[in-house]
Amino acid sequence: MIQTIAFDVGETLVRDDRYWASWADWLGAPRHTVSALVGAVVAQGRDNADALRLIRPGLDIAAEYAAREAAGRGEHLDDTDLYDDVRPALAELQARGVRVVIAGNQTVRAGELLRGLDLPADVIATSGGWGCAKPGREFFERVVVAAGTPRERILYVGDHPANDTLAAAAAGLRTAHLRRGPWGHLWADDPQVRDTADWVIDGLHDLLDVVNAT
Repeated sequence: MIQTIAFDVGETLVRDDRYWASWADWLGAPRHTVSALVGAVVAQGRDNADALRLIRPGLDIAAEYAAREAAGRGEHLDDTDLYDDVRPALAELQARGVRVVIAGNQTVRAGELLRGLDLPADVIATSGGWGCAKPGREFFERVVVAAGTPRERILYVGDHPANDTLAAAAAGLRTAHLRRGPWGHLWADDPQVRDTADWVIDGLHDLLDVVNAT
């Protein structure tokens, strides 16, 4: 029985459009160029930050992030960044007695912004706040603690095989691969993903059927 569902953030709950567009504007590059390069590095299995380093070789991401914040052009999240099914699906899961945890590879600031959205969630945490990141085992151990339920009764939902499906499964959690965003669509039919994920879903409302079936 699934008692807790934990969610990745980027391209699971939140569209990354604004994130990459803001980086393109900051670096003075066309937005289409950045989007295309993100797609290229994703297809190669590389870190998506490599897309920015292709535009500006040797770019120090952390330093640029700090410079953006200092210039008042840092991270921003509001309801328009959420996928349409986020609020209703998470609210319905809570109504059915499922504990909802949001935990992804984001900054401390992103965690503050997410909490400011008043989402239907019991816990909202980020790698920046925890001091550990996916796909590391420590991150998923923190998810288990946040869930407060046995790991085999936790379902981790995400779009990225290496960071989400494969890593969560290796930590003993059940997993759902979400066919959403560039990573989610690209790898939804990958044999390793299909063999590892307990479910491959097309949207968050599909999780209601998952809960009913367990």
